[in-house]
Amino acid sequence: MAIKCIARLRSRRVVQDQLQTPNEVEAEGGCCWANLPQELLWEVLLMIEETESIWPQRKNVVACAGVCRSWRFIIQQIVKLPQLSGKLTFPISVKQPGPKDSLLQCFIKRNRSTQTYYLYLGLTNSLSDGGKFLLAARKCRRPTCTDFIISLQAEDFSKGTNTYAGRLRSNFLGTKFTVFDGQSPQAGAKMGKSRSSRLANLRQVSPSSNYTMAHISYELNLLGSRGPRRMQCNMNTIPATSIAPGGLDPTTQAELNPYQSTPTSFLSKSASMENSVSDQKNGGLVLINKAPRWHEQLQCWCLNFHGRVTIASVKNFQLVASPENEPAGPEHEKIILQFGKVGKDLFTMDYRYPISAFQAFAICLSSFETRIACE
Repeated sequence: MAIKCIARLRSRRVVQDQLQTPNEVEAEGGCCWANLPQELLWEVLLMIEETESIWPQRKNVVACAGVCRSWRFIIQQIVKLPQLSGKLTFPISVKQPGPKDSLLQCFIKRNRSTQTYYLYLGLTNSLSDGGKFLLAARKCRRPTCTDFIISLQAEDFSKGTNTYAGRLRSNFLGTKFTVFDGQSPQAGAKMGKSRSSRLANLRQVSPSSNYTMAHISYELNLLGSRGPRRMQCNMNTIPATSIAPGGLDPTTQAELNPYQSTPTSFLSKSASMENSVSDQKNGGLVLINKAPRWHEQLQCWCLNFHGRVTIASVKNFQLVASPENEPAGPEHEKIILQFGKVGKDLFTMDYRYPISAFQAFAICLSSFETRIACE
C-alpha cells in the first residue's frame, strides 16, 4: 500500500507546483510531502529500500529521491554504496566501485550496423531477461585513432551534454587505449539542472573536459592464434593498496555522504602511467591477464569462467591484480573483471571492487577493436 502511494506522489507534486507560485512552494519547504514526520518518513523509505532488491522494482527508490529535498536527503542516508550493498541504484553508481564480496553480473549487447554497444545489469542468472540499462557506447573511427563515446543514455552520444560519461581512445595500431572520464577530478562539482545530472551528480562538460582514468595496453601474442591476448590495465585513479585487507578506494571516503562529488584521481597530473613499473612506484593498481592453462584434450588455452562464458573467443579474458614484484597473495587471485562471449553479439561482463561499471565497460570495449599486431 505504501509503495502505491509513493508512485502517485510525483504526479501530485507536479500538479501542486503548477498551481502555486515559486515563492509559495519555497515557503512550504518544496511540497506538502516535505512536512511528514521525519521518524515516519524514515521508516517508510527504509521499508521500501529493504524490500526492493532488484530492478525494475527498485525504480521506486529512485522515485522517492525525486519527491522533494527532505526525501532525497533521507534516501541518500539509507541507500548504501554498491561495494557494501551490491546494488546499483542511481546513475552515479556506475562510477562507484562494485561489491567487495562477489562479482556483479552484467552483459553487453552489440549492434553491428550502428557500431553501438549497450551495457545492462543482469536481473537474474539467465541472459534471457531484458536487464537494467546502465551505459551505452558508440564507436567512431578517425584517421589516426578510434573513439568509443560512453553515454548514460542509449541514444544520446553528444559530448557537451549531461549524458556524456566519458570515452575510450585507441592509438593508430589499436594496441594502446586511454580511458577518459567526463567528470572533473575536483570535488564539489555543481549540480546541473537536468534530472540525469541531479541523480548522477555529473556536471555538464565540454568536449575538451576529459580526465585520464586508465591506460590499457595489448602485447604481442608470441603464441599466435593458439594463445590468448595479453593485456594490462594501469588504473590511474585506484591505489594498489585498495585490494589489501582493509584497503579503501578513494571514492569510499565519501561513504557517509556517498552521492557528493569525490575526487577521481589520487595521483598527481605529472605522474607517468605508461607502464606498470611507473604505476606501481606511484601506487597505482595494475590489472593483468590471469594466466590460462593448456587443455591437452581440447588442445586449447582455457580459463574457468564458472559457466558465464559458453563460446571460445580471443576476446575472452579475466583480469587480476598484479602482485607488484611481491609474492602473490589471496587478494591477487580474485577475479576483478571477466569478459566473455555467449552469443554472436552477446557478451557477459562481471566486475567487482575496486573498479566501477564505467571502468569495466571501457576495458571491455577495448577488446572489440581489431588489432592485427596482437593476434
